[in-house]
Amino acid sequence: MARQIVVGIDIGTSQIKVVIAERLVEHGHTVPKIIGTGSNESRGLFRGYIASPTEAARSIEIAVERAEKMAGIKVRRAYVSFGGIGLGSVIASGSVIISRADLEITERDISLAFEAAEAAIPHATSINKRIINTVPIEYKIDGKTVWGQVLGLKAQKLEVRALFITCLENHLTDLISTVEKAGIEVIDVVASPVALSCVTLSKKQKRVGSILADIGAETLSIVVFENNNLISLEVFPIGASDITNDIALGLKISPEEAEKVKLDSGRRMAYPRKKLEEIVRARLDDYFELIETHLKSIGRNALLPGGIIIAGGGAATFDIKNIAESSLKLPSQVAEVYFGPPARTGNTTEGKIKDRTWAVACGLSIVGFNMDDEQRSLGIRNGSLITEGGRRWGRVISRWISQFLP
Repeated sequence: MARQIVVGIDIGTSQIKVVIAERLVEHGHTVPKIIGTGSNESRGLFRGYIASPTEAARSIEIAVERAEKMAGIKVRRAYVSFGGIGLGSVIASGSVIISRADLEITERDISLAFEAAEAAIPHATSINKRIINTVPIEYKIDGKTVWGQVLGLKAQKLEVRALFITCLENHLTDLISTVEKAGIEVIDVVASPVALSCVTLSKKQKRVGSILADIGAETLSIVVFENNNLISLEVFPIGASDITNDIALGLKISPEEAEKVKLDSGRRMAYPRKKLEEIVRARLDDYFELIETHLKSIGRNALLPGGIIIAGGGAATFDIKNIAESSLKLPSQVAEVYFGPPARTGNTTEGKIKDRTWAVACGLSIVGFNMDDEQRSLGIRNGSLITEGGRRWGRVISRWISQFLP
């Protein structure tokens, strides 16, 4: 039997991360295993988008080569993350009359409903944009909400309310061409916050309502879940490097030293504690004010029992958990990264990854494994906004994204 290998490439502003994983089956359960990793400093990127394709392609090549050397295989195809400014979302609804005489809902009916929802996106919102992922929020049959899958049910009318994750067209084109320049075929593009949620949020957190905040080097990405559905996504052009710069300016030290002060408690002892706390608090308050404003705009401020889960390199900033709780009036925790099913032995440390900066690349691998499994397929939904040179990008992401989590 051929080995089932999936590769995830996380293209971040500060680092390129590559994970090569193999899918194993133990006792009837899918068990993903990492067999190779590679990283490299990102060059040619600015706030998540490609600024210099040649430099970026070389950075990707080096990271891939390092992962290949560890895994002992050649990488030809991969799932690739899309993050940074320009990433956003829009909600739209569509409906379709069931075509079969026996009123059974088919894949074609579902596809047509998504196409109708996509067509309902205002032109002003979709101009210069491409859809990279589509997430069903709610299905209705004959006006009644249905939780779960609607395929095979019977009705006269099917309605769908969906979240369309979009990006700027030129950013997507540049990303794909850059990865191909590095010699890698892009199987699919997945929004970074979505991939991240696959390995950081539990089923319970997604069900009761929570917000995942990814503090990258130059961007802050957030996704909101409720009733197991992704209901909102937003990206802000600020990141952990802003905290570093503030510390450097406030303490009159180099950015390199400021980064160490931000992350290392031992280094912080050499500087005035009160002043340092004021510098960091001021910047983090800005972050959480943006998040609070977004939650108010979607009617979810102080209404997410699962609280805020903080991920990304910026999550290592000292006292961030307490500042988040006091600013948002929500429970707060720093994300833990799970790769693989929760331990059936009761050992909760099994499957955990210590370095959270690998989370998106691991999440991309989980996406890939599900794409290869007909029983857990994402399902492909295409629309006019996502045509790319004869090829279509974007998939419907259903409730598979939490299956590996407790």
